Amino acid sequence: MQEHHLTVPCTARYCTLGTPSPETRQVWFVCHGYGQLASRFLNDFAVLAEPQRYLVAPEGPSRYYTDHVRREVGASWMTSEDRLVDIANYVRYLDSLYEHVFSAIRRTRVAVTVLGFSQGAATAARWISHGRAVADRLILWGELLPPDLDLDSAWGKLEDARLTFVVGRDDAYVDEARLADNEAILLGRDIPFETVRYEGGHRIEQVVLKSLAAT
Repeated sequence: MQEHHLTVPCTARYCTLGTPSPETRQVWFVCHGYGQLASRFLNDFAVLAEPQRYLVAPEGPSRYYTDHVRREVGASWMTSEDRLVDIANYVRYLDSLYEHVFSAIRRTRVAVTVLGFSQGAATAARWISHGRAVADRLILWGELLPPDLDLDSAWGKLEDARLTFVVGRDDAYVDEARLADNEAILLGRDIPFETVRYEGGHRIEQVVLKSLAAT
């Protein structure tokens, strides 16, 4: 048996909130977590809706039934199977989406925030580190930098991206030991970052989100 790969055109789905215009001053790319859909995830960001802010939620390329009985559907960015190919695929997809968005908006006139939640945080970190997109701020919520991230090649882009970690004190997926190790790695490489803590678990908190958007 031999394994092969074939590159083919495909169609990806994304959702938006707001309308691009000459008044647009902020563009947010928000990457959902495992088992979520872009449309539902974007509902959490309705509190940020303002005329000068345009929000874009890409959807993970692999949809599946999260509940076969109720036929509820979620999406994933990747699994451990053929992971490097999946990573390369979604980085290309997100780069294409970025270029599509900025075919209608002048990039030099806006600030770009990339926010990833849970599995989407690792997705966002890999995209900004190794893709063509440029972020003015990178917010990783409910997850840390993926351990396989090549920090030697990503250093400059992470340094420029105003890296922010957002972690709930009751988040079951990010314990204090992991958080301390993550911070030690970044401090050792002189990559600037900030960590925002809040009382809560593994979810988007509206008050915290509004506070991040205000800074």
